[in-house]
Amino acid sequence: MRVSTRAGLVALLLLWSLGPMLWQLYTSMRTPEALLAGAGGLASGWTLANYGAVLGGDPPFWRYLLNSTVVGALSTLLTLALAIPCAYALSRRGGLLRLLVGGGLLAAAVFPYVLLFLALLQVARQLGLANNLLALCLPYAGLQLPLAVLLLQAAFAELPPELEESAVLEGFSLWQRLRWILLPLMGPAVVSTGLLVFLFSWNEFPIALTWISRSELLTLAPAMARIAGSSVYTVPYGAFAAATVLGSVPLLALLLLFQRQIVAGLTQGAIKG
Repeated sequence: MRVSTRAGLVALLLLWSLGPMLWQLYTSMRTPEALLAGAGGLASGWTLANYGAVLGGDPPFWRYLLNSTVVGALSTLLTLALAIPCAYALSRRGGLLRLLVGGGLLAAAVFPYVLLFLALLQVARQLGLANNLLALCLPYAGLQLPLAVLLLQAAFAELPPELEESAVLEGFSLWQRLRWILLPLMGPAVVSTGLLVFLFSWNEFPIALTWISRSELLTLAPAMARIAGSSVYTVPYGAFAAATVLGSVPLLALLLLFQRQIVAGLTQGAIKG
């Protein structure tokens, strides 16, 4: 492939990936009149008032970010705590049982969860789980558990069995083998799986919308929907764009922080021998 062709493909990929983010950033810094004026009003109409309106709301926007962070972190920890032992057990089983369990997990992972949110709402009402951020972690962990088990099971299967056999001869218990030998080798896979769970919890909308009604407990997705529908006669494009930019900053920081683990997790098992 020629250098020019490769550079063109890279530029196209960057445009495809960064284009929506740059457009949201542009929209968030423009007045409504400047947005309607189009390209002819580029010389004027720049403002940070949209960010001020979002950050100065009631409740303040940082509260939504904090709620989403708490829910995402707890959901991730709960999912990993359940998925790691399940994935280990599944990776050490063979034959028909492993195929049946794996097939069931795959079916559960691809099932459209939006078909369940009304039933989950009824459960929340009967058990008094509404307007509770800790309770919101339960359906999130349950929905992401099948995918997490499948991903971690594949990572466990890539580890040489001789490592565990040597640890058994040294007198290591099951939990000691997991803690000191297997999990350190699976760090990239665990981080990648945890990030997927966190991103789902951060962006999830239907369950958060139906379980949480108090404004101070809203997570980011339903809070942004309220911002978009805050005016009856106009759409606050600038304020909504500012909210999306602010909501993307923590995710970008998280992905940059763990980018090496993500790449290693994606390529784990791709090279053998």
